[in-house]
This record gives sequence, structure tokens and C-alpha cells, in this order.
Amino acid sequence: MDQYKLFLQRMGLIGTSTFLVTITGIMLLPILTQNLSIQDYGVWTQFQITITIIPAIAILGLPYTMVRFLSASKSRTEIQEAFYSILFTVIFASIIGAVALYILVVPISHVLFNGNVGVGLILPLTVIMSALQLVFVDYFRASNQMTKYAVFTTLQAYMVVIFALLLVLMGRGVVGAVTGILITQTLISLIMFTFVLKQIGFKIPRFHNLRQYLTFGLPTIPSNASFWVLDASDRYIIGIVLGITSVGYYSAGYTISSLLTILTSPIYTVLLPILSQFYAERKIRETRFLLNYAIKLYLIVAVPAVIGLSILARPLLYILSTPTLANQGYLITPILATGGLFFGLYCIITQIIVMERKTKITGNIWAISAILNIILDVTFGYFLGIIGIAIITLLLYLTAFLITVYYSLNYIRCDFYVKFAKKTIYAAFFMALSLILLNPYGPVNIVLSGLFSFALYIFVLWLLKGIKTDEIKFFTGMIKESLVNVYCALRGL
Repeated sequence: MDQYKLFLQRMGLIGTSTFLVTITGIMLLPILTQNLSIQDYGVWTQFQITITIIPAIAILGLPYTMVRFLSASKSRTEIQEAFYSILFTVIFASIIGAVALYILVVPISHVLFNGNVGVGLILPLTVIMSALQLVFVDYFRASNQMTKYAVFTTLQAYMVVIFALLLVLMGRGVVGAVTGILITQTLISLIMFTFVLKQIGFKIPRFHNLRQYLTFGLPTIPSNASFWVLDASDRYIIGIVLGITSVGYYSAGYTISSLLTILTSPIYTVLLPILSQFYAERKIRETRFLLNYAIKLYLIVAVPAVIGLSILARPLLYILSTPTLANQGYLITPILATGGLFFGLYCIITQIIVMERKTKITGNIWAISAILNIILDVTFGYFLGIIGIAIITLLLYLTAFLITVYYSLNYIRCDFYVKFAKKTIYAAFFMALSLILLNPYGPVNIVLSGLFSFALYIFVLWLLKGIKTDEIKFFTGMIKESLVNVYCALRGL
């Protein structure tokens, strides 16, 4: 039972960190939309998308592999060999990618960045630093150093806000904003590498197990790039089919729906290292229990989150952006948030496939999804605009979830709590009704209305016996403890 308590505590820590990271996107929205043109805001969005997808390919799935294999490693020598084999391979692959980007900088700038070559020149170095950063943060994740993981991801997000704000206000425009990302990633990577050196030292690797790592990691590239395939690539296609202004509209609505990652990221981040330990020790019963527990916990918070974000999207966007962006962007938030709910369930169930080392299954799912996404986005985007593209995203997330469930049942059967899910939907109906009646506008009213409606949801769920009193007390205490841990860790840096 200590492992389950540890899982919840770590999830609370990562959840707090993810919340703090996610709201930086909300902070940046008014900074950028009110100081840049809609076209330049679209360029910023395209840059962020690009430094998500290219490093996801350049790392060859190896940081994710490190989490799977290092979680059960005990020997310092094994850890050194695995870490530095992965680090040197990622450096080599990312440098090759960066050189290719430099060679193609002019056409890439015209296609993606509205002809802004300055942004295109910053991209290659940012790709290298992004790849290194992924290796370092996944080292802390693999070694169950979740406090350091949380602190560094949080620190990086706020440093981007600070540097982007300063450079934009200095008149550097969108080039200054993306330069802020590069400066931040360089500094954070250096700090993280210092911590790694103190813990395991340095060693020239012999690459003994590299073939095994690549066999496991390469098929995960489509899966790890799934957010780009079904979200980020949408914005590329919108820019090509509908224009860079529509990218700004879509990104505004997407920013609100992405708040759902506050719920998905903690479970996804914490679950695999613990499950890998259980599975290596053949503790199948404990593995199944933890998976079921994660599903139930996710449903408790994800269902009301989708409802709340859908209803509050428009007033939130009026505060955080311009009326033009708000009136267009809020329409897609309910669709994308619902898709995000199914993606969260997928992130839990896919751990079964990963533990069985059947990563080719998830790779095939997302490879097919990518092809379908491009074809359907162009078709539906042309006829239905950004709403059509959002619908395609939802349908593909749902399909990926259902296919993953089908394959995972061959290994471990999970309980999807159908009766419990019905209770959460019923309780969320009262939450939605209260938000509609309150119709909040303004920051204070939105926050208070959101808290009240969520409290009402929990109360109704408690009346329906979907959640117990001691569970409510435990979760409240866990959140408080997580906030204290993050604060103490930040003070200790």
C-alpha cells in the first residue's frame, strides 16, 4: 500500500508542477497577443510546434526508453552506461537534424514562419537544446527524482515567460520571444547536467545495449509525437489551407483546452516508473490495481475539467487575448477538451503495451493516425474551417484509445468503471448548470464560480457514493504537501 500512497504523492507533486507550467501559457497569451500582430503570434505558435516535433524525432525515442529500463536498474555502472549511451546518441542525431535545418532555413522560414528568416536561424540551436533537455528531465523521471523533475520543468516554463517578456518589451518582436526559449533551454540544460554529474559522474559509453534501446525506442517516435500529429500538425495545415490568421484563432482555443494536460501529465509521468518496477518483479496483481486506480482517479477530475473548460473558454479568452481571438477560438475548446479526455485514458492504458515492450503497436496506431489526420484535416478544414479540424482531432483520439484498449486486453484487463463514469457525468451536469446560471465574467468571478461549481460536483459525487469522505481529505492533504515540496525545492536551488 506504501507504493500506492507514494504514487498519489508523486502525482500530486507533478500535478502541482504541471499546473504551474500550464498557466505560463495563459500568462504568455496576453503578453504576445497584445504586443505582436496576429501573424507574428501565429509564427510564435509555429515555432513552438516545430521545437516539439523535430526533437521528438531526433531523440529516437531514447529518453522514453531510459524511463522503461533505468527504473529497475540498481548498479551505478549500468546507469552510467545507459545514460551516456542515450545522451551521446541523441546529441549526434540532433546535430544532424540541426545541420539540415540550417541548410533549408530559407524555404522553412517561408513555409512555417511567414518569411521570417530570423526565427528560422534560431530554430536549429533550439532543437539541439530541446533534445538535450528531454534526456535530462527523463533521467530524473527514470530515477524517481520527481521533486527535481517538477522543479526543473516549472523553472524552465517561468524563465521562458520572463525572457520572452523582456525581449518583446525591448522591441525585439517575435524573434526576441523565440530567443527567450533558446536562452532558457540552454541555461536549464547546463544546470540539470551539473546535477547528473554530481550523482553518477562521467563515463565514455561503450554502447553495449544501444541496439536494444533503439529497438524499443524507435517505434515510439510516432506515439511520442502524437500531440504534434493530432494537434500541432493541425496548425501547420491550418496555416497552409486557411492562413496564418486562422492559426492564431485555433491556438487561442487550443491554449484553453490544453489545461487538461494538468490532469494527464502527472499520471503519465509518475505511472511508468512504478509500473516498471512492479512488472519486473512480476507483481501482476499490484500492476492491475494501480492501473485501475489511475483510471478512476483520472475520471474524477477529467470529466468536470472538460465541462468547466468548455463553458468558461469564452470569458477566459476575453480576459487573456483580444475579442477577435475570443469570439473565434472558444468554439473549438469543447471539442478539443473532449479529445483530450480520451487521450488521457489512452496515456494510462498504453502503459500496458509499453511494459510488454510491444511499442510497435502504438507506433503503428499513430503512424496511421498521422496519415488520416493530414488527409481529413485538408478535406474538413477546407469545408468546415477550424471546427472541422477540431472534430477530426477528437475522432482520432477516440479511435486511438479504443484500439489501444483492444490490444491491451490481451495482456492485462483493466476496469473502466462504467457505473462510476456515469456518476461523474451526472455530477458534472449539475456543475455545468451552475456555471451557466452564474455566467461569470472577469478574473475573480471566473475563479470563484469555477471553485464553487467544482465543489458542487464533488458534493453530488459524494452523495452518489462515487467518492468517500476520507478520499477527499487525503487528496486535499496531498495537494497541500505537494505545494510545500515544490516551494522547498525552489528555495533549495
